[in-house]
Amino acid sequence: GKLGRYPPWPGKIVNPPKDLKKPRGKKCFFVKFFGTEDHAWIKVEQLKPYHPHKEEMIKINKGKRFQQAVDAVEEFLRKTKSKDQASSHNSNEEKNRRNSSEERGKQSTGEEKRKASLSEGKLKKGTGEGKKRVSSVSSERGSKSPLKRAQDQSPRKRGRPPKDEKDLTIPESSTVKRVMTGTVAGFKWPPSVSEPVKDSDPHFHHFLLSQTEKGRIGRQDHSAALSTVCYQAITKKLKVCEEETGSTSIQAADSTAVNGSITPTDKKIGFLGLGLMGSGIVSNLLKMGHTVTVWNRTAEKCDLFIQEGARLGRTPAEVVSTCDITFACVSDPKAAKDLVLGPSGVLQGIRPGKCYVDMSTVDADTVTELAQVIVSRGGRFLEAPVSGNQQLSNDGMLVILAAGDRGLYEDCSSCFQAMGKTSFFLGEVGNAAKMMLIVNMVQGSFMATIAEGLTLAQVTGQSQQTLLDILNQGQLASIFLDQKCQNILQGNFKPDFYLKYIQKDLRLAIALGDSVNHPTPMAAAANEVYKRAKALDQSDNDMSAVYRAYIH
Repeated sequence: GKLGRYPPWPGKIVNPPKDLKKPRGKKCFFVKFFGTEDHAWIKVEQLKPYHPHKEEMIKINKGKRFQQAVDAVEEFLRKTKSKDQASSHNSNEEKNRRNSSEERGKQSTGEEKRKASLSEGKLKKGTGEGKKRVSSVSSERGSKSPLKRAQDQSPRKRGRPPKDEKDLTIPESSTVKRVMTGTVAGFKWPPSVSEPVKDSDPHFHHFLLSQTEKGRIGRQDHSAALSTVCYQAITKKLKVCEEETGSTSIQAADSTAVNGSITPTDKKIGFLGLGLMGSGIVSNLLKMGHTVTVWNRTAEKCDLFIQEGARLGRTPAEVVSTCDITFACVSDPKAAKDLVLGPSGVLQGIRPGKCYVDMSTVDADTVTELAQVIVSRGGRFLEAPVSGNQQLSNDGMLVILAAGDRGLYEDCSSCFQAMGKTSFFLGEVGNAAKMMLIVNMVQGSFMATIAEGLTLAQVTGQSQQTLLDILNQGQLASIFLDQKCQNILQGNFKPDFYLKYIQKDLRLAIALGDSVNHPTPMAAAANEVYKRAKALDQSDNDMSAVYRAYIH
């Protein structure tokens, strides 16, 4: 199972506590993670069958804690297998005992019949009183025989299978039909299945369907037929989820995973640019155990990270020449070009095999030009702009959009896991830049609309707080909406994402639309509002300060 920033981790679906509500939205299961005793609600698309992905996950997560979790899984499987075998053995023994008991009962009945026959023959030779007694005995035996035979055959009530036979009971077709048409959340995997399901992973149910909701199918007497239905339904669901995701993603880790969930690469990492985003990224790289050399245009920003264990690079060229992979995160296309092509720049440190990853949000033309000059010197290039803000950067919850050298993307795996909650590989150079501009275009336009709505509420005599409360109860509810509205209501515009940078991204997104003759009227309107906010000296405030463009 995969939860947010945590790495993929082996777990087992269990029943949640009665007082724990299931989250709204996509279907999810309550999972207990092996080796940690942690529990969490996990979306169904973030669940994978254990065995097909076991080796892949072990290669990615080489930490001690992960290996302990895998050991716990294997021990669980061994115990489950032993329990199933013991149950099957006990069932066979009970069956043999019953058969033996029935055989003894038959022998006993035969002996009684033989003795009764002899007795009856003797009595026939006797008096009429003897005949009457024989009639009485015969009548008494006839009335008791059916009861005695029933007791010999089974000591339990009719129609109810013995406990040992419950797992062998096949559900009726109506039950199977109900499972086929029901939702995934309604399935309940039988805790013990005597016979493995053919053509399926025998361990699959332990991690996908063991003990979900009680209720519609919550009885232990559902057998391998139900197992097959459940397995097919979930496998189909997971297959659909994988097919719908056109890009490749590396899932990420939490800062608590420093104890072993992430194995930091042994490559030397360089980082250029310690602004709002870069500072949080470097901090998380260091926390996860990476060896990092830093450089910033204003050197005093490096001091804090040197105290945390980073090394200081005097120039971008020096950082690139002494490191295996160098990341850069700067403000705009001009800064990105100057960093590479300027005096003592990145290009001067590039030699065959050196790797450069540009995390700046720039246009596709700029990143393509940088890729060409890096590769021309024998270097490897990857663009990897990030979606998020200062808080998400500090928390290691960024979304990384990468394109370019696929091998370099994979080499950056532990770094991306340290700094973000997920990363996407989008193909050739330029694709990530385009996608990032589109994402920020949507975000910037939405922010301007929020500000417009709050000011309209104010001038029409409506409560801005009530508007926020209503929005937070509707389909637009999000952390972004709530945080930005709170900024406006409190008049706190401390930068989490600079207004000047979102305006820059809107401008570049509009230019991207122009390059393919695609209209972007909403983005263009929002861009004009941000330009007015910049004219009101709001450039270095948070993007939510666009609100001030409407009230001046």
